[in-house]
Amino acid sequence: MRLCLAKKDYIRTQIISKKISPKFFEKNQEQDLKMTFYQLMIEVARHEGSYLDICKYYRAMFDTPSVLEDKNKKHEVLRSAVLFLILAPYDNEQSDLIHRVAEEKTLEEIPLYRDLLKCFTTAELMRWSHIKEVYESEIRTGSSATGVFEQGTDEGKKRWEDLRKRVVEHNIRVMAKYYTRITLARMSQLLDLTVDETELFLSELVVSKTVFARIDRPAGIVTFSTHKESNEILNEWSHNLNTLMQLLNRTTHLITKEEMVHKLVQM
Repeated sequence: MRLCLAKKDYIRTQIISKKISPKFFEKNQEQDLKMTFYQLMIEVARHEGSYLDICKYYRAMFDTPSVLEDKNKKHEVLRSAVLFLILAPYDNEQSDLIHRVAEEKTLEEIPLYRDLLKCFTTAELMRWSHIKEVYESEIRTGSSATGVFEQGTDEGKKRWEDLRKRVVEHNIRVMAKYYTRITLARMSQLLDLTVDETELFLSELVVSKTVFARIDRPAGIVTFSTHKESNEILNEWSHNLNTLMQLLNRTTHLITKEEMVHKLVQM
């Protein structure tokens, strides 16, 4: 694998890696080999831009006894896992993993990264300006910086821009949860974006089926709605019709009862 990576042959490296079973590294005697293997896999995943895979590899390294015994190394690996996890595009797997990582007790020892991760697990809007003010100096150039957002490199700049995209996407998902209709102007204001940028981000999330929304451009209104299958629509219609008929029957019964009481009073 090292030879293939040295030759920049990433495809062959992946083919070779599939012949190595992760179960082999469950034995504590193979800790050095395990660390070497996952460092090589991280290099491959970095080339592919697969943030979620990188996070998984860091988590595998974190579970190694030699890492857990070294406080500095343990924190460094966990910080990298957190950053690549929040950089990964949202899907069911990423959502499940981010909640599992958030339960990791070691996060209490690195509160800045714990709080950053919490921002992405809480259904609240984030201001990009606030994220930069609170976290940028520490995660890019501070004492706990991991090199993920290293300044002066193309990869570092790209990942920083990807972080901004993840913040915007998180905010749009939160809006889809709490709003049924919202104007594009107000949505752009909440996202700190232009109207065109808001449309672009929203369109990408709709195409990826992360959210369901429709844009009325002439009216400048975004309507968030959940896609429903035909059977689901029919079942909902049938349920509503049944509820309506029950209400009509009860109303008719009450009217008849009132008429009978009125006749008895007149007698």
